[in-house]
Amino acid sequence: MGIAGGDGGDSDLPSDGTGSLNSKHVPPEYVPWVLKSGAQCPEIGPAVIAAQIEAESGWNPKAVSPVGALGLSQFMPGTWKTWGRDDDKNGTISPYDAGDAIMAQGRYDCALADQIRNYAKNGNVLDLALAAYNAGPGAVQKYGGMPPYDETTAYVARIKSLIAKYEEATGGGAEIPAGQKLAMPVRGNPPVTSPFGMRMHPTLHVRKLHTGIDFGAPMGTPMRAALKGKVTFAGWSTGYGNRVVISHGTMDGKKVSTTYNHMSAINVHVGQEVNTGEQVGAVGSTGFSTGAHCHFEVQVNGQYVDPAPWLGLKK
Repeated sequence: MGIAGGDGGDSDLPSDGTGSLNSKHVPPEYVPWVLKSGAQCPEIGPAVIAAQIEAESGWNPKAVSPVGALGLSQFMPGTWKTWGRDDDKNGTISPYDAGDAIMAQGRYDCALADQIRNYAKNGNVLDLALAAYNAGPGAVQKYGGMPPYDETTAYVARIKSLIAKYEEATGGGAEIPAGQKLAMPVRGNPPVTSPFGMRMHPTLHVRKLHTGIDFGAPMGTPMRAALKGKVTFAGWSTGYGNRVVISHGTMDGKKVSTTYNHMSAINVHVGQEVNTGEQVGAVGSTGFSTGAHCHFEVQVNGQYVDPAPWLGLKK
């Protein structure tokens, strides 16, 4: 698997690649897949997936190497037969399909990490998993650690240097502006496309309470924790699609939680502590939804309340 060109990272600080994805360097259409693929095992985070794709193909989904490696993730045909699946559900299993390739890359990385764990005493698991991706797990086993191949050591070093580019440097820590109790779940000044309150539901066609605020945002836009807290739910909910719920503990004597819904991908897990501004997923249109948007909710003592005052928005 080849090495592609590209700039170095934004930081010279070392990283294990397990932090939140800095999606500004990732083509928007690939963000949900990178987040999903980077959540398959603890050692291979989304920043690793993104850095590896840059090193492999330079984000070219039609790339073909001189030795016949294919697509974004540069799978050799024989390896692809083992790890390729129809992850994007388009009826084909192809290394040229971004969803199929990126998910297979994460599966293979995670399997390699598990396979070479016994040799980690002579190198960390991430380094050896990347070496195995490039040179094959047999080479790691043969040398009991990092193979002494110039191409492989350069490949691992290149990806490690790129990880910081694709990783949130701060892991959140955003400031909450004056006059707000919560930070905006989507950065910038996104338009409110549907406020909290009674409305005709766009898919169920019944009049019911709209339990949060909808913000207009493109597919794949990072959705961020509005306040530090602990993730209490991260998974599929029929109406909400991909959903994350964060408990923020007690505020003014009342238990407060926020929820993030209809996401195209989830970037956190239950029990994880998150900081204000940390990415928890990406805007999508899963569940009962008519298009990509950020549906954000606030719960006080288990009851839905209007998020607008919490976010400093005028009615």
